[in-house]
Amino acid sequence: MKQKQRIALFGIVAVALIFAACDGDSGNNSTEPEGDSSSSTGIYSSSEQINSSSVVRSSSSSAGASSSSVVTSSSGAKAQSSSSVTAGVVDPSTVVSGTMTDPRDGRTYRTVKIGTQTWMAQNLNYADSAAMTNLAGNSWCYRDSVANCAKYGRLYTWTAAMDANPYYKNTNLNDTILCQGVCPKGWHIPNNGEWKILETSVGGSDTAGVKLKSSSGWNDYNGVSGNGTDDYGFSALPAGYRSASDFFDHAGDDLYSGAYFWSATESSLDHIYNKAFSAQVSNTSTSMRWLIYNKRYAFSVRCVED
Repeated sequence: MKQKQRIALFGIVAVALIFAACDGDSGNNSTEPEGDSSSSTGIYSSSEQINSSSVVRSSSSSAGASSSSVVTSSSGAKAQSSSSVTAGVVDPSTVVSGTMTDPRDGRTYRTVKIGTQTWMAQNLNYADSAAMTNLAGNSWCYRDSVANCAKYGRLYTWTAAMDANPYYKNTNLNDTILCQGVCPKGWHIPNNGEWKILETSVGGSDTAGVKLKSSSGWNDYNGVSGNGTDDYGFSALPAGYRSASDFFDHAGDDLYSGAYFWSATESSLDHIYNKAFSAQVSNTSTSMRWLIYNKRYAFSVRCVED
């Protein structure tokens, strides 16, 4: 059985005890991100290269998630000849679609099983500050519109996404800890290794963007459609983000629009761990990009099943 464990730091000293909750940055550091949202290249050191090595499964249930999520599946069906599928790439015709229900608020999400991974096919839209005490004040609807939450899901700071204690900094998770965070029980925040598995499964970074984007809802850019082919039913929409400076940008009808997803993997480039990785797709490119952002940015969350 896959198990999870959470990390906590007790006292002001940075002593990690691997038996409590996944702690994160307080979000009070005003350092601007190392990777700008408009940048075209990923920013990480050779020691932080994204890899798909096996992860250590760890954990505990998070507050407000005492009952299991309910998952139903059906075979999904975007047909493609198996002879045209490159080795290591998942044939879209084998994708299994289904639904899961978050027991905390009864909200139902579409899901897709791509190879060995099952992902939510919609952005998380969970907000219950009574159950998730660290979430209050750290997640938003785009431009504070409830209609945008219904369309795009909520935007979470890294601290809120990880359900981290805001008073202590985390040690670098480095793809070794699986953290439930704000996801329902039985699901977790994907780390870089897991995002890389998805990227590889859909054909690699150069075309992952177009294959994971929704086939509608994206603006054209320079006369070229910004929509994707959505070959695998992942259906990424241009949900935009909320910056560390508290403004919203890059959603829906903006000239430059994008989907920004948190990774559980932190960056140690500044030796402070106040930044984390984000997987991104946009209307200006067919690729998937990797950038490092201050944890105070608010991005979308896609949960992956344990």
